[in-house]
Amino acid sequence: MKTARRSSVLVAATALVLCMSGAVGAETIVRKSISYFQIGGTTAEDLDRELARRGPETRSTGSRHPGATQIRFGGEITYLQQGNRCRVGETKVTLNTRIILPSWKNRKKAKGDLGLIWDALSSDIKRHEERHAEIARQHARQLEKALKKLRPERDCDRMQQKVAETTDKVIAAHDAAQIEFDRVEAVNFESRLIRILDYRARRNSPKN
Repeated sequence: MKTARRSSVLVAATALVLCMSGAVGAETIVRKSISYFQIGGTTAEDLDRELARRGPETRSTGSRHPGATQIRFGGEITYLQQGNRCRVGETKVTLNTRIILPSWKNRKKAKGDLGLIWDALSSDIKRHEERHAEIARQHARQLEKALKKLRPERDCDRMQQKVAETTDKVIAAHDAAQIEFDRVEAVNFESRLIRILDYRARRNSPKN
């Protein structure tokens, strides 16, 4: 199989709903779901072709990938006006991730090494996408902590501006971390897949 490590990370812009309230607190809410797209085929060439034809598509480029992680940040934040100072009150950061993975409908009929190769590839795709989701979770928690640490401002307009700047900074760091992860993964893809195949082959070999 010639399938290269390519992953699509689709990130929706963070939208924090701004409210005036007397509540104080912080919370990060994370939701994750997994869905599958089905592929057919009985040869390695079939699988390559099916992944290229049926994999999740990146709208901006039109390219398809063997797996993808959709990421959406959101949440709510309240402001407390106390005298001539305004500070952050209750902070709720939400993160929704949807992992999209391939499912080979002919896996049980696979002969020879093809089943072993598919198991290694599909497990690596799942591990890769799970890591994308974990990177997003880490930054969601970082955002919640960063917002709670903001110092009060003279008025709530200034406080809202500081919240927006902080949010943009954390999301930019998140995007950079995702890109760097994909870069490192692409460099190590072939050697990693060979190690997985070797491990599975030794595990499945008859014991003397």
